[in-house]
Amino acid sequence: MHNYPLNLSFKIIAFNPQVKVIDASGQTVLYVKQKALALKEDVKVFADEGQQRQLYQMKANKIIDWSATYNITAATGQPVGAIKRQGARSLWKATYNILDASGAEVGLIHEENPWMKVLDAMVSDIPFVGMFINPAYLVDLRGQNVLHVKKQPAFLEGKFTLDKRGTFSDADEGLLMSSVIMMLMLERMRG
Repeated sequence: MHNYPLNLSFKIIAFNPQVKVIDASGQTVLYVKQKALALKEDVKVFADEGQQRQLYQMKANKIIDWSATYNITAATGQPVGAIKRQGARSLWKATYNILDASGAEVGLIHEENPWMKVLDAMVSDIPFVGMFINPAYLVDLRGQNVLHVKKQPAFLEGKFTLDKRGTFSDADEGLLMSSVIMMLMLERMRG
């Protein structure tokens, strides 16, 4: 189990989008790298910044689709679960379903305040103003809120804080962390 809260830093100016996840003690606990120029989203999660030990891989099931499913597998290739964006519903409020390895819905990631998406759309292109629009997301598992994700003001990178609000198993943590990371990879250009 990770030592929460976690801080996620996105390198915005990079050929391959990358995310570093640092725990409360300041240690890097995950390093994420997205394959550049791929027709389908392809994201790998590593246990270290040196990318020596891969933990998970997330791949889109379609080339371009606003309601694609992103399958999450362990480094061994074994299915862990998936995250699926709710296309039409996400126009108003970012919403993602978390599915277990058998395809059953076990969780939900949803925007805490849908008005932030409206405000973000209106001011995000104004220099320096957009960095103060900071959306937040709630992560629910089996009907209980277990994580809270909040964008932090930052210049030239994306920063998020991930707070633990409920209990979950180590096995659930892998699915939750992969789902949150994939959601943020898709939503990172906002705010």
